[in-house]
Amino acid sequence: MTTAQTSDSAAEPRIEDSGEPWRTTPELVETNSVVPLPQIRVQPPRAANGRFIRLEGAERDDGEQASGDELPEGRFLDREVSWLQFNERVLQLGADPDLPLLERARFLAIFAGNLDEFFMVRVAGLKRRIATGIAGRSTAGLEPREVLEEISLGAHGLMSRHAALFGDTVAPALAGEGITIVPWEELTEAEQTELAQMFTSTVYPVLTPLAVDPAHPFPYISGLSLNLAVILTNPRTEREHFARVKVPPLLPRFIRLSTGDGDLYSDRYVLLEQVIAAHLDELFPGMKVQETFTFRVTRNEDLEVEEDDAENLLTALERELTRRRFGPPVRLEVVEDMDDHVLDLLTRELRVHASEVYRLPSPLDLSALHTLADLDRTELRYPNFVPKTHPELAPVERSAPSDVLGAIRQRDILLHHPYDSFSTSVQAFLEQAAADPHVLAIKQTLYRTSGDSPVIDALIEAAAVGKQVLAVVEIKARFDEENNISWARKLEQAGVHVVYGMVGLKTHAKLALVVRQESGGLRRYCHVGTGNYNPKTARLYEDLALLTCDDSIGEDLTRLFNQLSGMAPKAKFKRLLVAPRSVRSELVSRIDAEGERGPEGRIRLKLNSIVDEQIIDALYRASRAGARVDVWVRGICALRPGVPGLSETIRVRSVLGRFLEHSRIFAFDGGGEPQVYLGSADLMHRNLDRRVESLVPITDRDQIKRLGKIFDRVMSDQVASWQLDSDGQWTRHHLGDDGLPTQDLQDELIERYAARRRPGRRR
Repeated sequence: MTTAQTSDSAAEPRIEDSGEPWRTTPELVETNSVVPLPQIRVQPPRAANGRFIRLEGAERDDGEQASGDELPEGRFLDREVSWLQFNERVLQLGADPDLPLLERARFLAIFAGNLDEFFMVRVAGLKRRIATGIAGRSTAGLEPREVLEEISLGAHGLMSRHAALFGDTVAPALAGEGITIVPWEELTEAEQTELAQMFTSTVYPVLTPLAVDPAHPFPYISGLSLNLAVILTNPRTEREHFARVKVPPLLPRFIRLSTGDGDLYSDRYVLLEQVIAAHLDELFPGMKVQETFTFRVTRNEDLEVEEDDAENLLTALERELTRRRFGPPVRLEVVEDMDDHVLDLLTRELRVHASEVYRLPSPLDLSALHTLADLDRTELRYPNFVPKTHPELAPVERSAPSDVLGAIRQRDILLHHPYDSFSTSVQAFLEQAAADPHVLAIKQTLYRTSGDSPVIDALIEAAAVGKQVLAVVEIKARFDEENNISWARKLEQAGVHVVYGMVGLKTHAKLALVVRQESGGLRRYCHVGTGNYNPKTARLYEDLALLTCDDSIGEDLTRLFNQLSGMAPKAKFKRLLVAPRSVRSELVSRIDAEGERGPEGRIRLKLNSIVDEQIIDALYRASRAGARVDVWVRGICALRPGVPGLSETIRVRSVLGRFLEHSRIFAFDGGGEPQVYLGSADLMHRNLDRRVESLVPITDRDQIKRLGKIFDRVMSDQVASWQLDSDGQWTRHHLGDDGLPTQDLQDELIERYAARRRPGRRR
C-alpha cells in the first residue's frame, strides 16, 4: 500500500451528527492520534551492534565527562510505534470526507491488510526474539516487553477506531449510495430462499465442521482464516458442545443479491459467514445451535531458512513454507458480543494472552472491502488515470512502433511511474530486446512480479531463440515466496539460467542488462530502478528508473550480475553504489561532506523508511553544522526533526494518496556539483547490511532539476502532506489558511506529465 498529537491515552473516534452521517469531525481526521509517542525511559541507548552509545554529559569509564560533541540520548524514535503511526495515516485517508467514497473503503482495506502483515512479521519476530532470549533494548530506549506494551496499546486503539469508522461512517455512506451490506434477518423471504439454494449447491459441500469432545481435540486454526465458533446443545442430554466452522477463503466473502428491479445503482450484499450461520442446523443435524460468533487468528508467518546449512535453497524454502502455516498465534480477533466462556475456551486452547485479544464489532477482517472498492462506480472513485508514454519513447509516426533501444542511444531516459507508462517503457525495452536478433544476452533481477507477467514471457521468448538469459530470482521475497518458486521453475524449464543470489543476502536490486552486437562492437543497455518488474503494481506504485547505455554503468552491471551468478567477491564498481559493500559508507561520506559545508550544505532524501542509526547520526551531525536536510518518507521514521541543538535544520514530510510512494532518491548539493542517486535501498539495517542493493547516479542537469522541483513542492505549505515534529508526532497539513484543500502532489504530477511534449531529436 498505500501505500499516515501528543496525548496521554489512546483517543477514541468522535462522530458528530452534522446532518451528513458520513462526515467525521476534523479531530478524527487530523489530530486524535491513537499512537502517541511512548514515554521514553532514561536508559542508555544501544547502537546497531548492541553496544551502548555514549551520551552527552555522561561519565566515561575513565571518570571524565563525555565531550559535548556526543549526540544526546532519546534521539531515536521507536520503529514499531512509527510504523503504527504510518498505518494511522492510512486510516486518516479512510476518514477523509473529501476523498471519493470507494477510495475511502479501499484505504480501510489497506489498513487492515497492513496490520495483518505487521502482526505476522514484526510482532511475531519480536515475540520470537523475546522467547529465545536474544531481544535487546531498542535504540529508542525501550525494553522488548515495553515495546510490546506500546504496540498493544496503539494497535488496540487503531483497530477500534478502524472498526468504528467503517460501522458508523463509511458503511452508512455506502448505503446512501445504494451499496449495502444487509444483515441476514433483514433479507426478504425470497432472498433467503435463493441464498438457501446457493448454500446447498455451492457452500455446504466445501464446509468441514469440527466438533470438540474427548474424541475430537481442539482443531488447528489457520492464520488469517475467518471462523465461526458454534455453541451447540444436545437436546437429549442437554450437554453443551463447541464446534468450529471455517469460512471457505476461496468463496466470495460478499455475496451479491439480485436486485430484481433493474436498479443499476443498487449493490446489495450479504456476508458469507452470515449465510453459513443461518444454515448451521444442516451441518449439525439433531443438535440445537445456541450461539454463533466469528473469530480470526493471526499467526507468526515469517520465514527462517538457514542458508548456510541448506544444500538446496529452493527445497529448504518450500519446506519452510509448509511449516509457516503452523506458527504460534500472535493476535486473536473476536466479535465484541462473544460470550466470556467462549472467549476463555479460545484463549486457553490457542494459548493467547489477554493482551493479544481484540474485541471488535462485526464484521471482522475488513481487508475484504477491496471487493466493494473495485465496484464499477466511477462517480465514487478517483478520476480515471491512464499512464502516458514517455515523450522520449513516443514513436515519430503513430502507426510505427517505438524504438526503445534507439531512444536510449540518444540520451539517458529518466522514467517516473505510474505517470510514465510501464508497458511502453520497461516492458517494451525487454520485449524488444527479446525479439531483436542482434541482442546476445539479457540479465535481470526478479524480486516480485505478477502471475501473468509479460516480463517473464519476454525472458522465456529470448531463451527460446538462443539468447543467453539470466534471471536472478529472489525466492525469499516475503509473502511472494510461493509465486516466485513457481516462476523460477517455469523459467528453468524454458532454458533460462536461474540463480537465487548470494548466500545470506536477499537480492533486492532492480536491474536489467541487455547486451547487443552493433557495428562498433558490443553495447550494453541498462535499466536500474526503484520498483519491481511487475506491470500490475507499476500502475499503482510511484517509482523511478533510469534507462541508459552509459559504458561505466554497463560495466558495473556486468560485474554485479557476475557476482550474483558466480563468484566475484572482490568486484569493484565505478559508478554504482552497491550494498552491502558501499552504500552505507558512501552515503555517510556524502552526508558528512555536506555537513562540512555548513549552512551551504543541502541533503535531500526520499525513502520508504529510515531507521539506520549510523545514517541518522550522520544527518544529526550535518544538521548541527547548519546543513539543510529534507527527508521525504512514506513509512517508518526513527529520526527526530527540529530538536534544538540536534536537528533544527531537518524537516520530515510524508505523502500518501492514490499511488504508493515507493521511489528512493538520495540528493546532495555538492557545492554546485550535485550528486543524485536513485535505487532500491531504504535506510534500514536489512537494506544496507543484508541485501544486495544498488544506487545509480543521475547526471543529466535537467533530470536533477526535475527531481528538485518535486522535492520543493513536497516541502512547501501549498502541497498536502503529513509533517513530523520533534516529539515524534505526525500532523496532517491538507487545508490552507482559507480552509480549502491544498494541492495534492500526485494530482499535480498527473497533470504535469500529461502536458509534456515530445522533444526534438538530437542528431
